[in-house]
Amino acid sequence: MRKQSRKKYKLNRMLALSLLVVVLIFVLYPFYCMILSSFKTTRELYNIRSNPLWVSKPTLENYLHLFTKTNYLKWYFNSALVAAVTTSISIFSSVLAAYALSRLRFRGAKPMGTGIFVVYLIPQTLLFIPLAKVVNSLGVANSLWSLILTYPTFQIPFSTWLLMGYFRNLPREIEDAAMVDGASRLRILWGVVFPMSLPAVVTVTLFCFTLSWGELIYALAFISDSLKQTLSIGTTTELIRGDMFFWGPLMAGGLLAAIPVVLTFSLLVDYYVSGLAAGGIK
Repeated sequence: MRKQSRKKYKLNRMLALSLLVVVLIFVLYPFYCMILSSFKTTRELYNIRSNPLWVSKPTLENYLHLFTKTNYLKWYFNSALVAAVTTSISIFSSVLAAYALSRLRFRGAKPMGTGIFVVYLIPQTLLFIPLAKVVNSLGVANSLWSLILTYPTFQIPFSTWLLMGYFRNLPREIEDAAMVDGASRLRILWGVVFPMSLPAVVTVTLFCFTLSWGELIYALAFISDSLKQTLSIGTTTELIRGDMFFWGPLMAGGLLAAIPVVLTFSLLVDYYVSGLAAGGIK
């Protein structure tokens, strides 16, 4: 009986490992091809007889093309600046809004919470036309300010909704004890609630940063000057000209653009998972 159980355990373990290997191959294969393509020459990329899973003659010409013939470093800086500023604005606003809606008792708090979630469900493609009018009326079109002012419109609703669920799960007794000691609401928020909510804050920070870093529609609609573009729009407009695709530089640019996101998620994945799980309970 014990022998059969052990065999069944080994069989299940083998099946689980096999499934894991298949999933890993499916997920990582595009990144593997991207890395290989970034080191291939144009001739090798278009040679149908070359090995697609290996590089015969590695070269850095695609990276040199990226850094010497395009404004890639400027796009990189613009993306980092926009992502950092919009993420900071969204986190600050979301923490205040989520705490007020989940803890303070005032008329209309529940409908407002539901309304914030409904706003998040509206597709960005429906909003960029009215936002374009706002951007033009403010005189910030074709500048990074157009992105800094519009990105929080789709980051704050989801961040607020997720933080509301997390704040509601925190024990009220700790806040009540702090109030008895004379702490104000703001002091409780930043000194008690915020440290306890770190997983959720990290989760929404990753969410906002990722959205800002790879956003395409607003960047395409609001910015046309090459020196003011971000990575997502700069690489696609400068390295795709009509039906001509510069595959090598495109893959090199995509690989370099993915590095900050991959590193950030790798370092904070535990906070991310726990924050999503806790925020989705209520």
